[in-house]
Amino acid sequence: MKKKFYIETVGCQMNVLDSELVVGSLRRLGYEIVHEPTEADVILYNTCSVRQHAEDKIYSAVGRLRGHKQAHPHKVIGILGCMAQKDQELIRRRAPHVDIVCGPGQLAQLPELIAEVEKTRAPQMAVSLGRAEASRPEVSHSFESYDSLREPSMRPTSFQAFVRTQFGCDKFCTYCIVPSVRGPEQSRPPEHILAEVRQLTDQGAKEITLVGQTVNSYRHDHGDGRQSRLSDLLYQMHNIEPVRRIKFITNFPRDMSADLLDAMRDLPKVMQYLHVPAQSGCNEVLKRMKRMYTVEYYREMLQRCREKLPNAAISSDFIVGFCGETDESFQRSADLVRESGFKNSFIFKYSNRPGTKADELFPDDVPEEVKKRRNNDLLAIQNAVSLADHRRLIGQKVEILVEGLSKTEVKASGAGNGHGHGPRQLSGRTHTDHIVVFDGHERLIGQFVDVFIEEATAFTLFGTVETSEQIGGTGCCELPMDMPEAARRITLPLV
Repeated sequence: MKKKFYIETVGCQMNVLDSELVVGSLRRLGYEIVHEPTEADVILYNTCSVRQHAEDKIYSAVGRLRGHKQAHPHKVIGILGCMAQKDQELIRRRAPHVDIVCGPGQLAQLPELIAEVEKTRAPQMAVSLGRAEASRPEVSHSFESYDSLREPSMRPTSFQAFVRTQFGCDKFCTYCIVPSVRGPEQSRPPEHILAEVRQLTDQGAKEITLVGQTVNSYRHDHGDGRQSRLSDLLYQMHNIEPVRRIKFITNFPRDMSADLLDAMRDLPKVMQYLHVPAQSGCNEVLKRMKRMYTVEYYREMLQRCREKLPNAAISSDFIVGFCGETDESFQRSADLVRESGFKNSFIFKYSNRPGTKADELFPDDVPEEVKKRRNNDLLAIQNAVSLADHRRLIGQKVEILVEGLSKTEVKASGAGNGHGHGPRQLSGRTHTDHIVVFDGHERLIGQFVDVFIEEATAFTLFGTVETSEQIGGTGCCELPMDMPEAARRITLPLV
């Protein structure tokens, strides 16, 4: 009988990618994935430490398994990822029934750790060196490269995939735990990245998203005087024929170089979308955050982006309630959001993280009710900006990659209110990463289609594709799947 495993992932795209690699390694050992933890022989949680809420969620989930573990002592429970690297022995103290604590730099060891627990029933821990425990080369070496064969079944869609450009981070923002839990910044060799992209396209991937803690900081020294930058990677990826779209996240403002913007301008496959976190609109707050730029620099960077890429969409991140943030400081952030025309912003309340410099140096002195109010106020401002951004697209035809059923359709299907075999409400993204919802047949999922935008909210664009009458009586439901992709695409006449 096949052994079964369950994995739950919390956090960023890096964690999603790590989980895919874990799934691939376990599947090759004959494990079968299940969707309920109590059905599994091995129960894994891939964790995030950026905010307290993410850690609380994991401790709560693991706590609910205490009785299950007592009733089934042969089962293996593991905590993986950033929280494992950060908390280490604390996890065993808080949840003694956990068998494995495995940091993000040791995921390649996971099969051996599981086998050792099954053999000895002794707890296993594998973590990297702390940043202050050894020299940089030694610490870097302790974060092992883990680029296993990819597992398409673990991805939300088989036609979209993440590819890691680098490990770790050297920015050391005072609020951020990532440099501690993911180690020194290390850029992967471009030939490894390109080989992985080709493997993914062989599996059917059409859209590749390059991910890194600060992806535009990518620099690989070849050892012979040559250096590869992110722009060089984009040019090389653009020549891989099956790739239809290339995206990269997340960017650091100070590393938004002219060569990168030129590559985005010149390469049609590269999405016209940039995610560039600002975090605050106040110089005093940015200095305490150690973001290494001023608001004036950020505005100038935005201007350069818009001059080179006039049709690009730009999104951002903001933290409200950071240590020492006054009402005046917050208003400066609000002003930056009002004037910048961000497609959207991810807005978070500050959560002090043990192990960060902010936790050591600054009191968390903004009351929780003030954080909540500022969070809601900034969201309201961004929503108004997003609505204006979306409304300008009404009346335009846009190409989208159809990703799947819309959230509304998924919810309706889960409640037993599906629409049978007829058209469903589908969702996809434009070349500028805008979300579009339209009615169409499920066989369009994974295809590129043209949609005419008719309505907009602050979060979503709504549109239509051509009717069956407009394409000679052949509705999209009847499009033969053996037709070339270009022939299957449904287009709209310009109006």
